[in-house]
Amino acid sequence: MKPSVRLISIPLTVVLVGAIALLWGGWRYATEPLDGFVDPLDIRVPSGSSLHRVAAELAEAGVLEHPRLFVWLGRVQDRADIRAGEYRLRPGMSRQQMLEMMHRGEVLMHRLTVVEGWQFRELRQALEANEALDNTLAGKSDEAVMAALGHPEKHPEGRFFPDTYTFSRGTTDLTLLRQAYQRMAQALDEIWADRQPDLPINSPYEALILASLIEKETGAAHERRQIAGVFVRRLERGMRLQTDPTTVYGIEDFGGVVRPYHLRRDHPWNTYTRAGLPPTPIALQGKASLRAAVDPKPGESLYFVSRGDGTHHFSATLEEHNRAIDRYLRGRRGPGDE
Repeated sequence: MKPSVRLISIPLTVVLVGAIALLWGGWRYATEPLDGFVDPLDIRVPSGSSLHRVAAELAEAGVLEHPRLFVWLGRVQDRADIRAGEYRLRPGMSRQQMLEMMHRGEVLMHRLTVVEGWQFRELRQALEANEALDNTLAGKSDEAVMAALGHPEKHPEGRFFPDTYTFSRGTTDLTLLRQAYQRMAQALDEIWADRQPDLPINSPYEALILASLIEKETGAAHERRQIAGVFVRRLERGMRLQTDPTTVYGIEDFGGVVRPYHLRRDHPWNTYTRAGLPPTPIALQGKASLRAAVDPKPGESLYFVSRGDGTHHFSATLEEHNRAIDRYLRGRRGPGDE
């Protein structure tokens, strides 16, 4: 019996050694880094792609050695089902890490920052310029865009929440706009519910309009409620708001300096020539400006003028305001401004 036992143990040993070698080789292959690049490399996995196809394309690009072994690795680990999308391969990443990333669908995310104070046309330009978005709205009118969002009766200005949005490649511009629209609607509802009583604004939309004026008038956080207080007191007294940003609203090639002829040019948004709020917002307003619009700071000031450093001088009387204009604006006026 003893000789036969020895004869049987020999092939078992060979099998065990072979299995260990196979496992060792597979482990080494899985944990070794990818080849062929020294900087981050972005790859795209089209919808419906198999692991076999992706492995073959990576091998052809010089990134992956032994693509069949890679496919075997995926099948052995039950990781052969991979998700479509864009992935970023980083130097030093192992084959195992790449496999896990594609199996879990950890796709590369892109970013778009919607800036406070932008007009809707600037938002649309940013959407069109972002190469990761699927641009479905190019060439369409603003009215058509709002209809596609399901709000054909609404003016687009001020309706989209400024923030940084993340998305995967191939997301449509309409999807991102819908998200920004919903964010603004939600923020406006929440802020309107916490408004001060007896404000001279009668609806959330009027708060949106007022917030856009505040947004364009100051970038200093501590001034927003002061600016709001001036506007609210002027509305209560029937005074025109006379805020410069309304005079240049809609001028695409505006040079950045408000001139006297801007103030005199009558149009529905010009608060120098027309009383009350403009018919629509004039820009995208942030949450801080929305809060200021419904929670203005009490006080006596009815006027303000820019100091030229991003802040303003506030005045309670016209006489004081005129002195402030002489102090802060004289010398900053250009030719023909007198």
